[in-house]
Amino acid sequence: MNVRLFLSVLSLLAGPVHAQGFAGLGTQADGFAVPGRPAVFDFPADHGPHPDYRIEWWYLTATLDGADGAEYGVQWTLFRSALAPETAVGWDAPQLWMGHAGLTTPDAHFSAERLARGGIGQAGVTAAPFEAWIDDWAMTSAAEPGADALSALDLAARGPDFSYDLSLAAQGPLIFHGEAGYSVKSSEGQASYYYSQPFYSVTGTLTLPGGTVPVTGTAWLDREWSSQPLSDTQDGWDWFSLQFADGSRMMGFGLRDRAGAVYTSATWIAPDGSTISYPDGALRLTPVARTDVDGRDIPTGWRVELPEQGLDITTTPVNAHSWMDVSFAYWEGPIRFSGSHQGRGYLEMTGYD
Repeated sequence: MNVRLFLSVLSLLAGPVHAQGFAGLGTQADGFAVPGRPAVFDFPADHGPHPDYRIEWWYLTATLDGADGAEYGVQWTLFRSALAPETAVGWDAPQLWMGHAGLTTPDAHFSAERLARGGIGQAGVTAAPFEAWIDDWAMTSAAEPGADALSALDLAARGPDFSYDLSLAAQGPLIFHGEAGYSVKSSEGQASYYYSQPFYSVTGTLTLPGGTVPVTGTAWLDREWSSQPLSDTQDGWDWFSLQFADGSRMMGFGLRDRAGAVYTSATWIAPDGSTISYPDGALRLTPVARTDVDGRDIPTGWRVELPEQGLDITTTPVNAHSWMDVSFAYWEGPIRFSGSHQGRGYLEMTGYD
């Protein structure tokens, strides 16, 4: 959900982006398409880009166990934004791209960023065959013929002090959030199209300053696009993806506004992939521990409650200093939790400037 960060960076690449809400995400759509009810998806096309919408992302996180006994986390994200609701080729193409890669260890956090503009091949996404890339970072389908393109992926990225090469295999179906993929983000009704593949098993290697570490684990891919997904009063969010010991999963987020209100949403995912969506107010998110991170007071421990599922857990970070040191910094890293349920997940927090 790092879109505020992306549009802020775009202001550096493409001239003024009207700063309102999440650096423009609360402004009017200005001729772009907007999501509508009912949500209708067309695969494999919808795994690819939607240039008639203003903002879009392919966002993957992985919780990993190393052969050395340590816990690790990986993030890979490609963002697309359109300067105008039109198509063109080459440098006239109105598409801007940004990639973020992160790698978290118990003792360190590494991050890297790539920026691209125009339809010149430096960055992009194709639906069939599926590939998302920016420079030498790539998320590429390895699916069997006839299978969903996202059912198996190869993933690679690298920064000055790290790299990773991972293979992912889905063990369950795609998941659609909100109203069958129509995800409301505010009391005013702003929304996005939003689906996930939360069932990946992972194998691969991490390369760190101390050497190469074989890893196994699980991963979660989010796909989302819109043109005006947020209210102009919202100024940050806290997003959780949780994987429970019994095979269930949950996505939940709280979008904070300047008056102190929080708009929440959650999706409960059974081991077989069946879902229950929960509207604003059902999910409760309460900070319980804070950390000074780069001079910022960050809520790195949370109480997460979803009473209708008997969920009452407390999260702790694998590394409380999982700070993405990119153009517009934010917190992103793997978490553990205990309480009514046991498990691991990922947490992203923005707007703590």
